[in-house]
Amino acid sequence: LQDLFPGLEIPEHDYGVFNTTIEESIRKKKLQPEPCVIKKVIQLFETMQVRHGVMLVGPTGGGKTVAYEVLANTLTTLFEQGYGKTEADYRTVRTTVLNPKAVSMGELYGEFNLLTMEWKDGLLATAVREAVQDTTEDHKWIINDGPVDALWIENMNTVLDDNKMLCLANSERIKLNSTIHMVFEVQDLAVASPATVSRCGMVFIDAQELGWKPVITTWMDNPEFTWKPETKQYV
Repeated sequence: LQDLFPGLEIPEHDYGVFNTTIEESIRKKKLQPEPCVIKKVIQLFETMQVRHGVMLVGPTGGGKTVAYEVLANTLTTLFEQGYGKTEADYRTVRTTVLNPKAVSMGELYGEFNLLTMEWKDGLLATAVREAVQDTTEDHKWIINDGPVDALWIENMNTVLDDNKMLCLANSERIKLNSTIHMVFEVQDLAVASPATVSRCGMVFIDAQELGWKPVITTWMDNPEFTWKPETKQYV
């Protein structure tokens, strides 16, 4: 916005209890509540409010997994504390994690048995079907933790657009409801098509922004290690 309106100052939004709960969730994981991590968790939350397909883009070790795990724990904690009565987005979160590149296309979406011609759902089809059959108001996040390529992601275009429809090879179509989100953990979008990228919300996580100091601090706070005071001060 500042590029379009150079003189405009965007006011900081006060997240109050949401921001505080994020910090508590990070400390529960025995990690450091760095401002850059909290900012990315808030960006992921805001992106999920407007898109049901979200891509967390960044290098390994940047904090992609931590971002969605902290957000899931935060929303669940706020719901348990009774804030879900006033804020509809504060709901219990259930996650299903899979690696699309670890299996074949048939194992991912489903395939016919060539001998019996019986249909068998794949991992993604099973996860989506179970999420659709769950009629509660809980958030259902299907995490695709693996590289994006044209072999499997193109079949997700109907899921990611406004149709919210998973089309299988047996001509079955599964309609996603409003509580289901598709989350992709990817290192880059080098081979992703514009059709796929334009359908998703993007949250870029830069490992250089986090730096190395929080990693060292977390390592030193590990109770498995016993540090002499002078050694800890030196490090």
